[in-house]
Formats: sequence, C-alpha cells, structure tokens
Amino acid sequence: MLYPLKFEPVYKSYFWGGRNLEKLGRMLPDGKIAESWEVACNFEGISIIANGAYKGLPLSQLLALFGENVLGKGTAKFPLLIKLLDANDRLSVQVHPDDRYARTVENQDYGKSEMWYVLAAQPGAKIVYNLREGVIGRDLDRLVKTKEIERWFNYVDVSAGDAIYIPAGTIHGLGEGIIVVEIQQNSTTTYRIYDYDRTDASGAKRPLHIEKASEVANFNRQDETGKVAGLVVACGHGSRKTYLVAERHFAVELYDVAGSVEEVADGSKFYVFTIIEGAGEVRYGSGQTVSVCAVETVMIPAALGRYCLAGRFKALKAYVPDLTADVVTPLKAAGYSSTEIFRCVGGLADFIHINTYSKNSCRLCSS
Repeated sequence: MLYPLKFEPVYKSYFWGGRNLEKLGRMLPDGKIAESWEVACNFEGISIIANGAYKGLPLSQLLALFGENVLGKGTAKFPLLIKLLDANDRLSVQVHPDDRYARTVENQDYGKSEMWYVLAAQPGAKIVYNLREGVIGRDLDRLVKTKEIERWFNYVDVSAGDAIYIPAGTIHGLGEGIIVVEIQQNSTTTYRIYDYDRTDASGAKRPLHIEKASEVANFNRQDETGKVAGLVVACGHGSRKTYLVAERHFAVELYDVAGSVEEVADGSKFYVFTIIEGAGEVRYGSGQTVSVCAVETVMIPAALGRYCLAGRFKALKAYVPDLTADVVTPLKAAGYSSTEIFRCVGGLADFIHINTYSKNSCRLCSS
C-alpha cells in the first residue's frame, strides 16, 4: 500500500529570499521566496503528497494511518526537516539550541543540528561559521550593542559542492548569493545574534535573542570552516556514495548514480532522497516506478522493502542512523581507518570515543 512519496513544496517568503529557485526549474509563487520546505511535518508547515494513491493527503495524516510503516520501528514523530534555501541576501547570524535546552526552555521536542549542501554560490560567496577565538559568552551583548561583532565573525568561502556540518550551538549565517539544501532536525527554534541593523517594511528591527544565544552557543569549537571531506564507497556497478555527515539525529550521504543501485527499506527507518543533478527513477514492488529529476525530493517509507535507484543523477540521502551499523561498519569494511572515519565524516567527532577504536570495533558515547 505504500510507495515512494513525492511532495508539493511548502514555500516561505522572507525578505532575504529571491527568485533564484527558478533557475533550478521551480515554478514559484509571487514575491521573494526564501525557503522551499521539501519534506516537512511541522506546526509551521506540513508537506502534501504529490503522487500516487495518497496524492493530496498531508504527510501528518499518512503518518496517522501507517505510523511505523512509514517512519520505522520506534519512531513516533517525523524527526527531520528538509529545505532548499535561497540566500539572495545574507541571513542573520544565529545559533540553535540542543535537544536538552529545547525541551527544558522552549518545551520543544527537538533542538536543531543541521547541515548545508551548497547547490550554487556566486563568486566570493561566504558564510559565517563560528566566531574568531577570544570571544566568550559574556562578551556577546557588548559586542552586538557596540556593533563590533562583525569583526569577530569567522568568514568561510564556499562554492557549489561544499558540505557544511552545523551542530547545535554553532554560531553561523549564510551570506548572500548562495543556494543550499538544508537537512536538519525538525525544529524552527532560532536565536538571532546579529541582523545587520536591517528593518522590515514598517521600519522595525527583527528581535535579537542575545541571552539565550549566550546560553546555548559553543564558544570553544575548534572547527574553523564546518566543511566535511566525506568518505567514498562503491555502491552498485559504476555508482558510488560519499558519507558526508553522521550524527545521532541524522546522516547524509551523497549518491552519484550511474546505472542502478539496489537497496532495501527493511522497516527500521525511512530515507529521503533530494535529487541535485540529473534524472532517473525509483523502481519498487512488481515493476512499479516513480520518476525523479533535479530538484525533486522522494521519500522511501520504512516498510517499502527492496527498491532500486536507476538513471544518471546525484542525490542527497538523509535518514536517522544507527551510527555503528549504518556508518562505521561499512566504512571500515571499505578499508578506511578509524582516524579517517573520525576526521572526514561530519558529526562523528561528537559521538565517537576515538581512543577506544580497535581494528574491528568502536564504542559510541552513551550520551
């Protein structure tokens, strides 16, 4: 009864957006379109199924009908939010809370760790990633009020193909002229640190959240760019995938499909593929197919069973991983060392005790 699901985009209009998603082939509503929510089940937006027998049904209703058959065993709520962002103008510099702070202070289910995959960037495009060394929490309010904060931003050049991991607590901001796929926890909780003194149509400035930002920001992170190199493994004849990010909230792999890749949804988890280049199809069941092209997103329900990715395309695969079974073990089987896995896959540094690695095993943090 279930099949690969496609969705109608949920568009969001903010002043920093533009019309650049049209360059990707999107038919946009009027106005400045900042975000396209590709797969969402959030109080601020719910995806509508765009294909098959359940066309027109909100994702929330499908989950009420099929529950774990869609999400996987033990998963009661949709845990991810997948977007396209058009930063036609620069975004505010901001920070997100972790799960504990979100639950205790905001009464929310999730904090917000996220990652960006850069689809396009104008020459000289930059992001803010962390502050330069020397700033501590109690400095933040003074630096913002005196407008000195900008000289403390750590700016990072970005270009198409960059993958950037942004764990909760990381101060960050998209610069202008960048389009990204954003894969994140299912949260919209954001604490603005700086908004460049911009005003809305009525002349009012957007509020800042300095006190909460000071409480959740990690001023001791050593990562200067957030960029992840990833590790490549073969999958199918002539195809490959790159493990980009793997942490307890989500994992993201970049697939380069040239022919076909056979996989299985065994009931344990769902998968979401965002096509970033090319076209193909998802084959499943007894000869059924769902076509995909750039820039579309398709969700594989947990209980779908065997399916095949066929064609010539690149796609980001997002899911909630078992870090050992889904990431560490296959990378070790591909011949990568513990040190390579630790250094090259974003997120693992926060959850793996590197010193406890042996040749054949690893231990994940209990926290």
